Amino acid sequence: MRQIRITSGNICQTALINENSTADAIWDALPLKARVNTWGDEIYFTIPVDLPPADDAGDVLEMGALGYWPPGKAFCIFFGRTPASTGDEIRAASAVNIFGKVQGDAKLFKEIRDGDTIILEPVSS
Repeated sequence: MRQIRITSGNICQTALINENSTADAIWDALPLKARVNTWGDEIYFTIPVDLPPADDAGDVLEMGALGYWPPGKAFCIFFGRTPASTGDEIRAASAVNIFGKVQGDAKLFKEIRDGDTIILEPVSS
């Protein structure tokens, strides 16, 4: 399975990338560097990938899920409640294409702030 390294400041995590068309398109766009936006306990940033919603896109996610948000052409990392959440659920603004999951403690991403730089790169196997 493919892995990416996600780095921002002192935070460095790896994530497993699924085998689906969204994951393939994002993998092919690596490496990427961007400035992050935050929305509750979600980080998102625009990437040079333009995809439609997947057949299995959803808006309620697991801790550490990586999603692609088609309306914003955005890479999203989910690690807790967002303004759209009800109760303890992790909910995106609208359906996202799930393409991977952070390995380890996704809550470390809480330290990242609006405007911080994030770098995504493939991990050699």
